[in-house]
Amino acid sequence: MQVLAVSGLVVLTLLVYVIWARVERRRHAAHQEIARDVASLGDDLVPTSIHPLVDADVCMGSGACVAACPEDRVIGIVNGQAALINPLSCIGHGACMKACPVHAISLVFGTATRAAVLPELDARFQTSQPGVYVAGELGGMSLIRNAIEQGKQVARAITASRVRGERDTLDAIVVGAGPAGISATLQLLEDGLRVELLEESAFGGTIRHYPRAKVTMTGVLDIPRYGKIKARTMSKEQLLALWEDIRVRAALPVRTGERVEAIERDRGAWLVRSSSGQRRAANVVLALGRRGAPRRLGVPGEELAKVSYRLLEPAEFAGRHVLVVGGGNSAAESAIGLAEHGKCASVTLSYRRGELARVRASVRTALELHVRAGRVQKLAPTEITAISARSVRLVAPGGRAFAIANDAVIVQIGGSSPVELLASFGVRTVEKRAQA
Repeated sequence: MQVLAVSGLVVLTLLVYVIWARVERRRHAAHQEIARDVASLGDDLVPTSIHPLVDADVCMGSGACVAACPEDRVIGIVNGQAALINPLSCIGHGACMKACPVHAISLVFGTATRAAVLPELDARFQTSQPGVYVAGELGGMSLIRNAIEQGKQVARAITASRVRGERDTLDAIVVGAGPAGISATLQLLEDGLRVELLEESAFGGTIRHYPRAKVTMTGVLDIPRYGKIKARTMSKEQLLALWEDIRVRAALPVRTGERVEAIERDRGAWLVRSSSGQRRAANVVLALGRRGAPRRLGVPGEELAKVSYRLLEPAEFAGRHVLVVGGGNSAAESAIGLAEHGKCASVTLSYRRGELARVRASVRTALELHVRAGRVQKLAPTEITAISARSVRLVAPGGRAFAIANDAVIVQIGGSSPVELLASFGVRTVEKRAQA
């Protein structure tokens, strides 16, 4: 009887091992496929924030880092060792580093071959230009909790500096209404300073561009003039509801649709020029993120309300003829999202070259499936020459001009780096590279 029991236990153990090994093989194969997919973008891809670097000489491939990462398939096991398989989705929270049992992971900026360009900051997050500060993603910190904390620290540094505006000059202008900008503005208000918050697009920052229902890691958020929010994770919708409640309850002095175009020194203060005019402030907080300002087409009609530069929700375009302009991942994914929604009158993708550039292999495959099925019309190579209320004019090689019916244009042709704005008024930057 004892022999049978032991034999049964051995068989059960072997069965569990076989099932576990099969699951692990499938998981590792999926990780390798993601790594190959991202590699199709080219070897010059640089993560936008702080991210993990794995020491291959130390890593034992335990998978503890994979289990600890709250994001989906950002770090994985490839060829028996941990690897950053999708740097585009890494938000730099560092859970993988803390979970590694052999300390094989460090957090770095840039890669070994390409540097991340960041503003040079002192211990108070002040740039090389006195009175100009950086908070959040622009400085390489993209985690919401850390961005909020950094925003508070910047505000406290401004308060402690005692640099104030006089008469028609504000004490501070905060540029960017994401977590860092909101937090900095709230802390400045709490400290009794006169402040205004400017945002190019919509209140809430890059969170508004997350996919619907995306869950993000937050932890305890200690928000000035509002209180503590205790939630390990929150969905996009919950975060947006939180920001809106903060905006209303704290009476935030925010102006949306304000694209900052230049910052310059003016009579001992800073003159901030935006799309609606100019304002003076003794201090400026740049909480811009790293997306930068979207690049424009520079054609007649681009100022029309039907032209946008990001796709937030496909439902907004139901029943409309939509033209997506661009040849990268964002443009291709927008066309795919609209096609999968299935409610547009038509979806067209225009790109100035014959083939899409820097598109992930999986995205390229999905797009071609929609093109073959007739759900997306691909016009490449073509260039837009003019936009009108009901149509768009394009030109093909050889100078052949034609028009297509159109109700909405989504332009996704890249953008100017925020670093360009920094350089325009003398802020020094530094290059940071990953060192194994």
